[in-house]
Amino acid sequence: MALSKTFVKSRSLFKVTFTLPAEEVDSAKKVAVVGEFNGWDPEQATTLKKQKDGSFKGTVELTAGEYQFRYLLDNEKWQNDGAADKYVPAGVNAEENSVVVL
Repeated sequence: MALSKTFVKSRSLFKVTFTLPAEEVDSAKKVAVVGEFNGWDPEQATTLKKQKDGSFKGTVELTAGEYQFRYLLDNEKWQNDGAADKYVPAGVNAEENSVVVL
Protein backbone atom coordinates (compact mmCIF):
# COMPACT_ATOMS: atom_id res chain seq x y z
CA MET A 1 0.00 0.00 0.00
CA ALA A 2 1.21 3.41 -0.74
CA LEU A 3 0.17 7.01 -0.91
CA SER A 4 2.03 9.38 -3.21
CA LYS A 5 1.39 13.13 -2.93
CA THR A 6 2.40 15.78 -5.44
CA PHE A 7 1.59 19.47 -5.02
CA VAL A 8 0.53 21.23 -8.22
CA LYS A 9 1.47 24.85 -7.57
CA SER A 10 -0.30 26.26 -10.65
CA ARG A 11 -3.61 24.79 -9.46
CA SER A 12 -3.05 24.98 -5.68
CA LEU A 13 -3.99 21.35 -5.15
CA PHE A 14 -2.47 17.95 -4.51
CA LYS A 15 -2.51 14.92 -6.77
CA VAL A 16 -2.75 11.91 -4.47
CA THR A 17 -2.01 8.52 -5.98
CA PHE A 18 -3.51 5.57 -4.13
CA THR A 19 -1.88 2.16 -4.71
CA LEU A 20 -3.09 -1.17 -3.38
CA PRO A 21 -0.58 -4.01 -3.99
CA ALA A 22 -1.63 -7.29 -5.56
CA GLU A 23 -1.15 -9.24 -2.30
CA GLU A 24 -3.67 -6.95 -0.57
CA VAL A 25 -6.29 -7.30 -3.29
CA ASP A 26 -6.75 -11.08 -3.06
CA SER A 27 -8.96 -12.03 -6.01
CA ALA A 28 -10.86 -8.74 -6.28
CA LYS A 29 -11.79 -7.67 -9.79
CA LYS A 30 -12.72 -4.06 -8.90
CA VAL A 31 -11.02 -1.73 -6.42
CA ALA A 32 -12.16 1.82 -5.63
CA VAL A 33 -11.10 4.48 -3.15
CA VAL A 34 -14.05 5.90 -1.23
CA GLY A 35 -13.89 8.68 1.32
CA GLU A 36 -14.80 12.14 2.50
CA PHE A 37 -13.65 13.59 -0.82
CA ASN A 38 -16.47 11.80 -2.64
CA GLY A 39 -19.11 11.78 0.08
CA TRP A 40 -18.44 8.11 0.94
CA ASP A 41 -20.54 7.31 -2.14
CA PRO A 42 -19.37 4.13 -3.93
CA GLU A 43 -21.08 5.45 -7.07
CA GLN A 44 -18.82 8.54 -6.99
CA ALA A 45 -15.70 6.60 -5.97
CA THR A 46 -12.49 6.69 -7.95
CA THR A 47 -12.00 3.30 -9.54
CA LEU A 48 -8.39 2.17 -9.40
CA LYS A 49 -6.86 0.65 -12.54
CA LYS A 50 -5.27 -2.76 -12.44
CA GLN A 51 -1.54 -2.65 -13.21
CA LYS A 52 0.57 -5.32 -14.94
CA ASP A 53 1.96 -6.43 -11.56
CA GLY A 54 -1.58 -7.06 -10.23
CA SER A 55 -1.70 -3.94 -8.06
CA PHE A 56 -4.41 -1.30 -8.43
CA LYS A 57 -3.61 2.42 -8.78
CA GLY A 58 -5.54 5.66 -9.16
CA THR A 59 -5.15 9.41 -8.62
CA VAL A 60 -7.45 11.93 -6.94
CA GLU A 61 -6.98 15.71 -6.94
CA LEU A 62 -7.54 17.27 -3.50
CA THR A 63 -7.08 20.61 -1.79
CA ALA A 64 -5.01 20.84 1.42
CA GLY A 65 -6.58 19.20 4.45
CA GLU A 66 -7.20 15.81 6.05
CA TYR A 67 -9.40 13.23 4.36
CA GLN A 68 -10.68 9.91 5.69
CA PHE A 69 -10.86 7.09 3.16
CA ARG A 70 -10.95 3.33 2.65
CA TYR A 71 -10.65 0.97 -0.28
CA LEU A 72 -13.74 -0.92 -1.44
CA LEU A 73 -13.04 -4.26 -3.10
CA ASP A 74 -15.71 -5.70 -5.41
CA ASN A 75 -18.32 -3.43 -3.74
CA GLU A 76 -18.24 -5.77 -0.72
CA LYS A 77 -15.06 -5.65 1.35
CA TRP A 78 -13.64 -2.52 3.03
CA GLN A 79 -9.89 -2.26 3.52
CA ASN A 80 -7.57 0.33 5.04
CA ASP A 81 -4.30 1.56 3.61
CA GLY A 82 -1.34 0.32 5.64
CA ALA A 83 0.65 3.39 4.58
CA ALA A 84 -1.95 5.98 5.61
CA ASP A 85 -0.77 9.07 7.45
CA LYS A 86 -2.95 8.14 10.42
CA TYR A 87 -6.13 6.30 11.39
CA VAL A 88 -9.30 7.48 13.12
CA PRO A 89 -12.30 5.61 14.54
CA ALA A 90 -14.91 5.01 11.84
CA GLY A 91 -17.80 5.03 14.30
CA VAL A 92 -18.85 1.57 13.15
CA ASN A 93 -17.93 -1.33 15.43
CA ALA A 94 -14.22 -1.12 16.28
CA GLU A 95 -13.23 -0.20 12.73
CA GLU A 96 -10.93 2.64 11.71
CA ASN A 97 -10.63 4.76 8.59
CA SER A 98 -7.37 5.61 6.88
CA VAL A 99 -6.47 9.31 6.71
CA VAL A 100 -4.37 11.20 4.17
CA VAL A 101 -2.97 14.54 5.36
CA LEU A 102 -2.14 17.20 2.77
